[in-house]
Amino acid sequence: MGYQSSKVIRSNNHDELLQIARSLEGQLTASVHGTEEDLTEYADLVDILETKVGRLIFNGFSTGVEVCPSMVHGGPYPATSDGRSTAVGTRAITRFARLVCYQNFPPSALPAELKDENPLNILRMVNGEIGKE
Repeated sequence: MGYQSSKVIRSNNHDELLQIARSLEGQLTASVHGTEEDLTEYADLVDILETKVGRLIFNGFSTGVEVCPSMVHGGPYPATSDGRSTAVGTRAITRFARLVCYQNFPPSALPAELKDENPLNILRMVNGEIGKE
């Protein structure tokens, strides 16, 4: 379907709408307009769209992105290169971080963030507890 800023889809029937939704590539958002009853009737459409977009919008448009912990501004490829993150909100830092485990390393070889004495005095999780210990 190429790269477009918006797609307005109108179908002749329920099955055609589902077929079109299945053919979509990854998108940042999808807007669904209707009533609460329509959401029940078209639950299968929402199920498909949630695999295709990072943010589902009901009776609205993606006109702005609020910077808040629950905001997701990303989506499956090709909307973003890595759909596990977001470009906005508190989880945005995960775009620039990756997990690394230092198993059986002596304390002298650990990064400062992982040393028992916490020389950087940062918040961190140790044994399931968040603190500066």
